[in-house]
Amino acid sequence: MIYTRILPLSLFIFFFSFSCIAQQTQGTSSSDSSAINEALLLKDEQQKRIDSLVKVQLKRELTTVSGNAKRTEELEAQLRGIAAADSLRNIAQLKKLNALKKTTIGYPAKLNLDTLFFIFTRTGSFNAQERANAISAKVEKLYKDPFFKPDSLVIAENEGNFDIIYNNADVIISVGSLDGLWFGKSNAQLAKEYLGIINKSIAKERESHSLTSLLKRLGLVALIFILLIIVVSVVNKLFRRIAQFISANKESYLRGMKLKKVKIITADHLESALLRLTTIVKILFIILIIYLSLPLLFSLFPETEAWTGTLLSWILGPLRSAAKAVVDYLPDFFKVVVIYFIFRYLLKGVRYLFYEIKRGNIQLRGFHADWAIPTFNILRFILYAFMLVLIFPFLPGSSSPAFQGVSVFLGILISLGSSSAITNIVAGLVITYMRPFRVGDRVKIGDVVGDVIEKTMLVTRIKTIKNEDITVPNSMILSSSTINYSSHTKNERQGLIVHYTVTVGYDVAWQQVYQLLIEAALKTTHVLSEPQPFVLQISLDDYYISYQINAYTNEANKQALIYSNLLENIQDVFKQANIEIMSPSYHVVRDGGKEQR
Repeated sequence: MIYTRILPLSLFIFFFSFSCIAQQTQGTSSSDSSAINEALLLKDEQQKRIDSLVKVQLKRELTTVSGNAKRTEELEAQLRGIAAADSLRNIAQLKKLNALKKTTIGYPAKLNLDTLFFIFTRTGSFNAQERANAISAKVEKLYKDPFFKPDSLVIAENEGNFDIIYNNADVIISVGSLDGLWFGKSNAQLAKEYLGIINKSIAKERESHSLTSLLKRLGLVALIFILLIIVVSVVNKLFRRIAQFISANKESYLRGMKLKKVKIITADHLESALLRLTTIVKILFIILIIYLSLPLLFSLFPETEAWTGTLLSWILGPLRSAAKAVVDYLPDFFKVVVIYFIFRYLLKGVRYLFYEIKRGNIQLRGFHADWAIPTFNILRFILYAFMLVLIFPFLPGSSSPAFQGVSVFLGILISLGSSSAITNIVAGLVITYMRPFRVGDRVKIGDVVGDVIEKTMLVTRIKTIKNEDITVPNSMILSSSTINYSSHTKNERQGLIVHYTVTVGYDVAWQQVYQLLIEAALKTTHVLSEPQPFVLQISLDDYYISYQINAYTNEANKQALIYSNLLENIQDVFKQANIEIMSPSYHVVRDGGKEQR
């Protein structure tokens, strides 16, 4: 029978094809599943052809044995078996094809810079890349052929493959094997599609390189240059008018910047800065216009058309990346904003609490009112630091090693360079809570005597009675003794005792000296009558007695005036009492053994 004759031949073709495929894939590694899948797909295609031939022969035989029921049943069973095998094979083939598409790279067949189509499969010993390069070379040869006619390209069938042939001689491309299967089309459909693409591309390229097209492009280039010159001129005039407006209205709109009464930036400075900024913006704008016109010019010519995308990508690429980074950062940005507002209103609440303590509206046991502002500053610093710790992970680039390295480097620099500053800050905190003095107190720190006019975290400023402004580091205050003359002059205390020592001879009764010194003290400005002044005898010397007048005052900041007035009054009262404030002394002179006094 015909079926029995064709079956051995079909099996021979099948095994021969499979052995060829095995030889092509020999040498590939076991992990190269793409080559294995492609070989299996080729085997399935060969089996399809064999089955199609067998089906044709079975159908022919079926028409000749219509009287033999048994043979008819056998033939129909064979046809059903082939159909079922084809169905299962198609399902497996689709699965292999999907796996192959995930890893296979398509190679473009090109004419000049235009991509005609992509080649994904091999044919015989040619892989996809070699096929694409060969097709590109043959199509370019057709394009350069001055006698090329689209009718010269025809499709010819060759044992299931469809060849596109030029002048019945040169095969431009052979569509077969897995080409049609890859795109879900028949080989005939795909070959017809490729033929149309090749004819259309050659005609388009020839038209684009014709003399008429060249003249049109040159005209467009001239038009673009004219428009570019006009736009640049308009931009120059616009920025020139902006500069003239700034210069003419600087007195009205540019008022400068002041720090209290000191003028830091004048209107002339602002005018100069704005004019320079305007010039820079103008130059950048003109450069941008010229740069954007280049892709337009390059797009007019096929030879430079590929540069258009490159030039635009240099601008659009960074802008696109920046826009994507901004959009990606928005969730973290909202987190930063929420954290910021939480701490902002928390600080407002803390500030209100401590300012109320300062005003005396809120009182806490053991917490002095003058501690309120320093404590608030400390808490504010801690809260800001904590806020930065929370915000830091959400900052752009915070996880990059470069950002972290710079942060560590700056931290080391600050810690090494600010040791003395940190010492003064710690000393300032200790002084704040020790409360050795307040602003306005008359103090003596080391050799410096004056009124405290400012206390900061780093230094304390003192104004002497000679109007000298002395800055004392807080670390020095903490390490030396401090005398506060004003601490006992406030809150209804007895006051500061001003004192002075006067020496008077033994010939004057001490009761009279007491009376005169107390009288002089009571006449002194800013000396309190209650508690009364008192006198102390501090020494009995060889020729005189030392008396010390002590008087109370609440004006510690006016000690120089008080002492001066006290000395004036002492001189007056002793002069009125005819008592000399002198210390008598005696000298013994010996002359010839006689003692004279």
